[in-house]
Amino acid sequence: MNAPTRRDETRGLWLGLLGVLIFALTFPMTRLAVGPQDAPQLPPFFVTAARAAGAGLLSAAWLLWQRASRPRREEWGPLAVSALGTVLGFPLFIALALREVPAMHAAVVTGVLPLATAALAAIRLRQRPSVAFWLCAVGGCALVLAFAWQAGGGALVLADLWLLLAVASAATGYVAGAQLSARRPAEQVIGWVLACSLPLTLPAAVLAWPEAPARATSWAALGYLSVFSMWLGFFAWYRALVLGGMVRVSQVQLVQPFLALLMAVPVLGEPLDAVTLGYALAVLALVLIGKRAPVRAVAVAVPVAVPLPAAPATPTIPSLTSSPPRNPDSRTSP
Repeated sequence: MNAPTRRDETRGLWLGLLGVLIFALTFPMTRLAVGPQDAPQLPPFFVTAARAAGAGLLSAAWLLWQRASRPRREEWGPLAVSALGTVLGFPLFIALALREVPAMHAAVVTGVLPLATAALAAIRLRQRPSVAFWLCAVGGCALVLAFAWQAGGGALVLADLWLLLAVASAATGYVAGAQLSARRPAEQVIGWVLACSLPLTLPAAVLAWPEAPARATSWAALGYLSVFSMWLGFFAWYRALVLGGMVRVSQVQLVQPFLALLMAVPVLGEPLDAVTLGYALAVLALVLIGKRAPVRAVAVAVPVAVPLPAAPATPTIPSLTSSPPRNPDSRTSP
């Protein structure tokens, strides 16, 4: 594989930053769509189904235009797991949580997602992370639980359970999708994941259509989640990985939680306090250390995962191999 030129690296970094910015707005936009408990807007179940159905229709049209090959029999299982984790589980649990807690709270708690994804990938790929990695993973979980406990006034609230389930769902879906990306272009993987979910998400969106009126800003936020967070953001991200290189561009995602914190200020009017920022910095430090901790592969023939970005507002799988192979059939987004 030819090394990217300096111009390609620059374009890749800017496109990567654009993709991360799109993903970072997912939490504030979800909060805007569902509304707080004292002023509820669109139901969380409807937001989950509608955003996925809209992105699924766009993906189906794109796959037809690309004349993408249909999934093979052995790909249906990972596709289903990826859909359950990233199309249904993560958005639903995030929507349920953001009805109860601010977007900044969700951004800090889910900041541990890269470590959770890497840990699950290591187990699935039968790799042996170092003690330092596991210490970072456990420390990250302890930090987010301490933050949630403090923010909840000395107790964990139901929203914290939803956020932890969102992390588990996203990590599971990302690992399954990453394994599929070793066989076909990553854009096609997310496209098929969304398109194959349509038989479930489209009827669910119709059945869950809200009876109570909602603000126009909530509907606009739902449109953003569907078109940008679940669709266009991935094209910018995958194009960035191709242009700038996976290792270099993936580092850009480390700023995603902070962008989510900053975006919550103008979008939702949430105050950014020193405690929240301090916990976010601590989680970031552990993620950085964990990304650099050595991982030893077991001598077993297993598929190699190619990192995928976090689903909406989700980070890349930290590199578990020194040089993950690039799919020779990989194509860039249109």
